[in-house]
Amino acid sequence: MLNENIKAIRKSKGLSQEELAVKLNVVRQTISKWEHGLSVPDADMLISISEAFETPVSTLLGETVAEAKADDLRAISEKLEVINLQLAHRKTTRQNVIHWLFIALCIVIAAVFPALIVLNSPYLGWDYSHPETAVIGVVFHSLEWMFVRVAPFALVGAVIGACLTRKKV
Repeated sequence: MLNENIKAIRKSKGLSQEELAVKLNVVRQTISKWEHGLSVPDADMLISISEAFETPVSTLLGETVAEAKADDLRAISEKLEVINLQLAHRKTTRQNVIHWLFIALCIVIAAVFPALIVLNSPYLGWDYSHPETAVIGVVFHSLEWMFVRVAPFALVGAVIGACLTRKKV
């Protein structure tokens, strides 16, 4: 039903799949998949489609819409307010999670450096004549070598990310 509605409304608006794709910032194949019922747009994309078509989401979903009355408009506005509050809360929660992930990354990087200094590369004194210790030693050395070269850039990026995602008071 949704796929048929998207196709019918798109054609009634005189839009090609390519034009609709440009409006929605997706590729034309995505529009084709929706219209053939191979996939469905998520809730945010449904809202974007309804805005592009200047049509309510309920029409896209196939619901017959009766003419709105004053009480209906009030109820709809209350529902929209609740939805907007939920979306704002979700965005804030997502931003907080990302912020704390950046902080955790900073802490992990800051903790691994002293650990590497304290350990002082113990694998360098291993007996490399045994294949098992040779392989493990090479793996440890490569991980340490890679960490020492990548971690400073990751730390700077994590600090910048933590600053950019902090709550603004």
